[in-house]
Amino acid sequence: MLWGGLLLFISGLLPLILANAWIYTISAILNGVGVGLFIDEVGKFITQNNDYFYPPAAPIIYAFFLLIALLYLYLRKPAQQTPRQLLYQVIHDLSEVLDHDLQPNEKAQMLRQLQEVIARAPDSNLGLLARELTEFLDSEALRLSTRPPTRLEKARRSLESLGQIISERWLTQPRFRLFLTGCLAISGGARLTRLLWLYRQAHLDRALSELLLRTIESGLIQTPRALQWAIIRLALEGGFSLLMVGAALLLARRNEIGGTRLATLSLVMSLTTVNLLVFYFDQFSAVVITLWQFSLLMLVSLYRRWFLQNGG
Repeated sequence: MLWGGLLLFISGLLPLILANAWIYTISAILNGVGVGLFIDEVGKFITQNNDYFYPPAAPIIYAFFLLIALLYLYLRKPAQQTPRQLLYQVIHDLSEVLDHDLQPNEKAQMLRQLQEVIARAPDSNLGLLARELTEFLDSEALRLSTRPPTRLEKARRSLESLGQIISERWLTQPRFRLFLTGCLAISGGARLTRLLWLYRQAHLDRALSELLLRTIESGLIQTPRALQWAIIRLALEGGFSLLMVGAALLLARRNEIGGTRLATLSLVMSLTTVNLLVFYFDQFSAVVITLWQFSLLMLVSLYRRWFLQNGG
């Protein structure tokens, strides 16, 4: 907790001291590590006996990261920017000129933004400034960066090329669809099998008594309300598992748009609702399930981007 607080303090202090663009990356890394170290101790903050493994601690941590992910997705959504916002972005990007690191693609983007400002606010101060900046960027005296690509840029380009090769040669659409169908069927079918086993056990009084006894002795179900939440968890798991199996069946019948949409719905709902209860009852062992579901969601998103971009 103390190290996390120290890193959070440093990450907030650096942008106030230094003005270079690279400091934002360092600040973001320190902020992420600091928050991780800090939120990891939440169980000790919300209990009187400093119980690190207090059952609600894991759902709180998971909900915190979910909110961060949702905020990120909201902020990166493309939105219609006003001329003032576009000009702010261009002025911010002009720092690349001061750092002698202006790339040709960055110059082209700034010119596009300036042209949009001129088209939308031709007679305002914004339009006049945009014309002057356009003239400056179009000047032959402006020197662009000739540095070679960094290792990160090379790695990114290599990954893009590798992804294109995989999609064209190895992981063709029929193979990818078959692989995705199998993953969805296994993921949904495994959960349904487990739930059907519990349902069968519930019809055997002795087995049910032993099952409830083990669950109560674990300390996670101490009140009737907790037992109600456990039942709700099982019901939600069953429902979304059925949706996952349904998505696999749609993909098997080559209804790709419907199948991927149903798969996305079931996975997103599982990640954002069901797993909050899973983390309460299973604690941090639920990380494995969450990572699997997230990976499956990324595969569905990749399939839609590669093969259904126009129709999906």
